[in-house]
Amino acid sequence: MNNIKKIGLTALAGSLVAGSVSAATMSVSGSAGMSFTGGDEKKTEGQGWTMGDSITFSASGDVNDIGVTLTLELDGDDADGTNKFDNQSIAFDLGDAGSLTFHGHGGSSALGAKDDVMPAAWEEPWDILVGAEANVIGGAGGNNMFSYSYSHESGVTGTISYVNAEDAITDVSSTSYGVEYTGMEGLTIGYAQQDVEVTTGTKGDESTMYAKYAIGGITVGIQMSENDMESGTDYESTGIGVSYQVNDDLTLSYGNHEIEAVSSGNPDQEAAALGFSYTMGSMSISGAIHDGDNIANSSTNSREIYSLGLAFNF
Repeated sequence: MNNIKKIGLTALAGSLVAGSVSAATMSVSGSAGMSFTGGDEKKTEGQGWTMGDSITFSASGDVNDIGVTLTLELDGDDADGTNKFDNQSIAFDLGDAGSLTFHGHGGSSALGAKDDVMPAAWEEPWDILVGAEANVIGGAGGNNMFSYSYSHESGVTGTISYVNAEDAITDVSSTSYGVEYTGMEGLTIGYAQQDVEVTTGTKGDESTMYAKYAIGGITVGIQMSENDMESGTDYESTGIGVSYQVNDDLTLSYGNHEIEAVSSGNPDQEAAALGFSYTMGSMSISGAIHDGDNIANSSTNSREIYSLGLAFNF
């Protein structure tokens, strides 16, 4: 998003250091859009059209030589439609020691941020297929979560996140770890792990590893994830993706994602998507065709769906 306004001002930072004064920078950015999904003959709810809207407010400044940034997003996409603030966070820039972020709402764990990082012009292959996200391996996050990140000049970045136990979020406190390497031109490789026990007695060890390589306008990737349950069904997934940057404005992509319910005897879920994105200044048009077989590892649930979107950033 492009900042549309920056204002230099003096702001009281009493909530951080009583009686101190800090110079701050304020910025506002926003986006709006509409999308249509159709073609799913099994879907019986909704009429296809949806609207997206977001306004993000950010305030940043130095407090006792520590860079502090407050971010609040006003987003009408929340479940009850009351335009509450979303993605609330306070980030502390610790200089050479890395950064610490407190996510009041909307943050992702180290693993959750990497649930599917394959190149795509728009959405993941499984994203808009009803029910296909149920067994996607992506860790667990929640409100009031801490995240620490450190980047080394060698190209290695490490991330740790921690969330306290909270009913309806996770019954057991959870820590997630991630490491990523980008020290070779065009290459990205990474790994992330988290023990997840959203409901007591359903503990799973979730992990993912991935690699992407970009050369010219082409980016290819592969990602393998697994969820080893202490009791119940284990899951393993494999995702591949390729995108092609035709020019500065147009991107095309293909992705495939499979989920295996290990030793269950159920068929593998397979989702595939062709997507595109075309940008004209601050406006973009995107679309994708998705095909899903054996959704939620059920042989009686296969779907096809397409989506088109128009978005504006300001």
